[in-house]
Amino acid sequence: MGWFTAPDYWLGRLVFQRALAAVYLVAFLTAALQFRALLGERGMLPIPRFVARVPFRRAPSLFHLRYSDSLFAAVAWGGCAVSAALLAGADAWLPLWGALLLWLVPWALYLSIVNVGQTWYGFGWESLLLETGFLAVFLGNDEVAPPVLVLFLLRWILFRVEFGAGLIKLRGDPCWRNLTCLYYHHETQPMPGPLSWFFHRLPAPLHKAETAANHLTQLVVPFLLFTPQPVATAAAALMILTQLWLVASGNFAWLNWITVVLALSAVRWPGGPPPAVSAPPLWYEVLVLAVAALLVLLSHRPVRNMISRRQVMNRSFDPLHLVNTYGAFGTVGRIRHEVVIEGTLDEVPREDSDWREYEFRGKPGDVRHWPRQFAPYHLRLDWMMWFAALSPAYAGPWFGALVERLLENDRDTLRLLRRSPFPRDRPPRFVRARLFRYRYTTWPELRATGACWDRTFVREFLAPTRLAGPARDD
Repeated sequence: MGWFTAPDYWLGRLVFQRALAAVYLVAFLTAALQFRALLGERGMLPIPRFVARVPFRRAPSLFHLRYSDSLFAAVAWGGCAVSAALLAGADAWLPLWGALLLWLVPWALYLSIVNVGQTWYGFGWESLLLETGFLAVFLGNDEVAPPVLVLFLLRWILFRVEFGAGLIKLRGDPCWRNLTCLYYHHETQPMPGPLSWFFHRLPAPLHKAETAANHLTQLVVPFLLFTPQPVATAAAALMILTQLWLVASGNFAWLNWITVVLALSAVRWPGGPPPAVSAPPLWYEVLVLAVAALLVLLSHRPVRNMISRRQVMNRSFDPLHLVNTYGAFGTVGRIRHEVVIEGTLDEVPREDSDWREYEFRGKPGDVRHWPRQFAPYHLRLDWMMWFAALSPAYAGPWFGALVERLLENDRDTLRLLRRSPFPRDRPPRFVRARLFRYRYTTWPELRATGACWDRTFVREFLAPTRLAGPARDD
């Protein structure tokens, strides 16, 4: 079948595979460094409790067979090792069937993590990494040229990511239609970056131009991915440029980077002729055709969702995350609220007690602490604290456990924070949470105070709480 492969995309495949391996590496590293406090045996949402009530068929994971923190660590660090090997090009040293199996390993391991990750892994970029990673299994290595169908399906994912996000905006908040959403977004987004303050202070006409360009990139340009070259490459390049703009303006974990990786697969790179490749074996052709047919069949669900007036964002339609729907920021907040957690050593908590604030790594806290760049690394607790400020319902499953761990000075939980105000051997007597409204300072305020934020108390989020049981002796 002469049409089966696309030799001109051999370099594009190489760039795509190495970039995808780098994203996998970040994802597994995030899991390895954070899981104990979030999902471990003493975590806020323990995996053993989850697998006891959710059957394997609904959330396939090797942790249904057995769970321990040591096993999770082995899976996460093992995923890091395989991802690093793929980043270094280990698949090129294997026969075709071995390369396919090697690419299958990080997908299977990360699927096992996501399917037991509960609230902490409920983000759209988890499914996007899995869907992209599954297709990457069938791209092959240097023995064969890239299969046309797999390249087409990668563009199909990118189309759904961008077009789905454009539709959710067009149908959602009116500020997207009147081009004013970016008056607020840079200030109210989940986790601002070091340049977000400056993006927020751009002139209003430029904000409108940003929004209009976003609509163009998400609602028109995706169709150009399926046109002949060099138009498809130009469309992909425009998407990459837009994603890099988003990288500069905020911290969105690896959402922007995995979108860039997908766009790289549509680029026909200049260069010399491809290395000598053999004709694809029959078993490989049959396998790719079968997988493509399955994914096309499953695609009717996200298509129906996209054309529905009740379009939903970030939904997986199967437990293997093979075909999903995406989208973000259908609604943009006009004001920013933050939950501030404080503790005290006082025996009786009063308003004038010595309340000391816990500092998170990424989310706003101290008004003088300038945001840092963390993406593509994902600070899961910080992100969920943003949702908690939107509504206490988002925090219901885990916030009480977080407070309990802070009252215990739990080592794994404190590692998720930038700073604890209490010494390791003297945990707080009481912990409370309060809701504040945050806004960016103006240029004069920034020069006068050095603070990028200004905050105003709104209400109590959690009354002073202590551990149950008898009073402790110091």
